[in-house]
Amino acid sequence: MNLRKLIGGLALSALMAVPVSAQTLRYATIGEPPSLDVQMGTATLASTISQHMFETLYAFDAANAPQPFLATGETISDDGKTIVISLRDGVMFHNGDTMDAEDVAASLSRWGEHGARGKLLDMESVEATGELEVTISLAAPNGAWKSVLAFVNGGPVIYPAEIVSEAAGEPIAAENYVGTGPYQFGELRPNRYVELLKFEDYSAHPDAPDGAAGERVANFDALRFIPVPDVGTRMSGVQAGDYDYAEYISGDLYGLVKDDPSVQVKISAAPIFGLMFMNSEAGPMATNFKLRQAVLAALNMEQALQVSVGEPELFEATGAYFGEGNIWHTEAGTDAYNQGDPEKAKRLAEEAGYDGTPIKLLVSTNYKAHFDDASVFTRQLADAGINVQMVVVDWATLLQLRAQPSEWDMFMTHHGTVPDPVLLTMMNDSYPGWWQTEEKHELLADFTETSVLEERQAVWEDLQALMYEQVPAIKVGNLYSYDIASPDLTTAWESAPAFPYFWGASK
Repeated sequence: MNLRKLIGGLALSALMAVPVSAQTLRYATIGEPPSLDVQMGTATLASTISQHMFETLYAFDAANAPQPFLATGETISDDGKTIVISLRDGVMFHNGDTMDAEDVAASLSRWGEHGARGKLLDMESVEATGELEVTISLAAPNGAWKSVLAFVNGGPVIYPAEIVSEAAGEPIAAENYVGTGPYQFGELRPNRYVELLKFEDYSAHPDAPDGAAGERVANFDALRFIPVPDVGTRMSGVQAGDYDYAEYISGDLYGLVKDDPSVQVKISAAPIFGLMFMNSEAGPMATNFKLRQAVLAALNMEQALQVSVGEPELFEATGAYFGEGNIWHTEAGTDAYNQGDPEKAKRLAEEAGYDGTPIKLLVSTNYKAHFDDASVFTRQLADAGINVQMVVVDWATLLQLRAQPSEWDMFMTHHGTVPDPVLLTMMNDSYPGWWQTEEKHELLADFTETSVLEERQAVWEDLQALMYEQVPAIKVGNLYSYDIASPDLTTAWESAPAFPYFWGASK
């Protein structure tokens, strides 16, 4: 029997064994989530769930501009290195305490020292300078500071001070998932579901909803996130009414659902893009840029996208990290994208001193596109004489292994469109891959130390060109992923955001 279908069937059986009310949203996920301590990780699934419990000082509106959320405003010193943030009064935590500046300062301090994206601001200190005021001191001006504070994925969500102070660099345990969001932690049943419950004392933002900013209204009594690894089971579960929402339906199934009246198709508002990260810490790829360039030269991205996505309207073979019309769009370095040249790859590999050592490619089956891309790339690299061995695991195991430099040389993941290039994971020194070259650091300092858009755009061109020269990761192409939903489900958005949220949703 197919193991993935068996697991998916067990998840469905588990769901049906536990009664749910009509006011429970049932969300079929790609698998078991990692820790929901979202400060400490960048897993998409963890962010999707956690954003309903935890909130940030700023939030992105419908135009992707960061707006005050738990904050009410800020003042910035003339040198751009001191930021004083005022806070909303009367915001309630799930444990009944009221948020104050000590909670915010402790949360930002922990994130800055230990968080997945905490080094992006290079904070020298964070202090409570009033009951509802915090002061952040930066080592250097940062033109993206507000976007960094608004980004929930690996971002500075706010906990009670005593929880983050005790946790320090360790993941926060489930019983301490205490935030300020419209839903609070209910229970976690391994391999069955994570359930969040409506927080009756939620302190809603006073402004009208605008993207993820403004008022958040919890219309459901509970949100239940159910691991269903098999994509066919996720799809059929929505069609049968067993789930209200299912994520990451594969491109080869698009023809079966696009005109099906039993489902709504939610195509992403902005593309995600597949990435194959290089290990800059250990192994044959660590400091060998020429070998990375050989890998890049061998790859035909269109072939991979045709296999992993299928439907032409759902993918685009492009090497730019931001699309045309975006303020960050540039073609710098993209001549190296989509070469599909095995002979050139062989020459570069020989110049790199490659001796046939197996290169370990870590990939998960939970994301079908990841596995399909990896399978195509393995064949293409074999044609170029580069020996790649796929290490296939589930997504939760991949998240554990990618943190260990000795366990992989390349790994497959994906990235959503972000409002500022500084939020790309390869910009983060501590993200697995650990790209930390002198050239990167010099350009990144230039990029963050100015808030003048034209200056930042010019530096970003140089950064993207450097990414194609040093190849910390390889972009596969733009993928317009899609989820599906029950026809009875009404959401606050039409096209699926990077992290689907369900405040404002109803059925």
